[in-house]
Amino acid sequence: MAEKNLTIVNKFLLIAFTECPEWGLLLFLLFLFIYLITLLGNWGMIILIRVDHQLHIPMYFLLSHLSFMDICYSSVTVPQMLAVLLEHGAVLSVTRCAAQFFLFTFFGSIDCYLLALMADRYVAVCQPLLYVTIMTQRACLSFVAGAYIAGLFSALVRTVSAFTLSFCGTNEIDFIFCDLPPLLKLTCGDSYTQELVIIVFAIFVIPACMVMILVSYLFIIVAIMKIPSAGGRAKTFSTCASHLTAVSLFFGTLIFMYLRDNSNQSSEKDRVVSVFYTTVIPMLNPLIYSLRNKEVKEALRKVLSRARLS
Repeated sequence: MAEKNLTIVNKFLLIAFTECPEWGLLLFLLFLFIYLITLLGNWGMIILIRVDHQLHIPMYFLLSHLSFMDICYSSVTVPQMLAVLLEHGAVLSVTRCAAQFFLFTFFGSIDCYLLALMADRYVAVCQPLLYVTIMTQRACLSFVAGAYIAGLFSALVRTVSAFTLSFCGTNEIDFIFCDLPPLLKLTCGDSYTQELVIIVFAIFVIPACMVMILVSYLFIIVAIMKIPSAGGRAKTFSTCASHLTAVSLFFGTLIFMYLRDNSNQSSEKDRVVSVFYTTVIPMLNPLIYSLRNKEVKEALRKVLSRARLS
């Protein structure tokens, strides 16, 4: 084995997008703009749900937590990416890298669970008379608390498994933050057990949530097909369109990143996908849930009208 491969890594150097320094400022301004829009849109959604009593229903309660998670996990990665672009690279200690990985996994896992829980449309469509009885405030709080606890457990296990691996050779990470695929490329020695644990938990979080969503929508489709009028079917299905769009975007990118063999994958392609799910999707979610939702648009209209009158 070459001598450089025996060097134990105790810090990491993030170098994403630094190969074209002339694009650094433009990318910095672009991602800063997207990040500010993300903060504005998601905090706006949270405040809107808070102040409008018509939005005090289970779906919007879960949506407010989803918006908060989008703020959190975007804030874990985007400021770091901005620092890399501004300084043409960034050095992170192993501890700081592990902390970033833990927080991103924690918030990202909760996001997965919340999107699965937001398939509460199943209850609203299939059992509308029991919806208020089943989705009580206590039940919603229990669901959200369960998502946070499951996210914490998943993040702890994945972080401990990832950072008990041995890293040696180069310390350069051609990525926007400390994520699993680029870290696994730096490992050396026997890492079978840790990687197995990581894969098992990835399978538990992503496909398990997807199965829950797919089963819910299977029942929803069956219920919709029983509605006699075409207009009624279209109106009922439109209530699920925003959630389906958000699920497709989020889980589609996660599957590409984490449920495949990363050993021979292009770092450039991974960077583009990672930018999409850490930066673009959190910005799009408030737009998806507001532009396609009459209740949110009506609440926003009332808030803006009151603001103009005052």
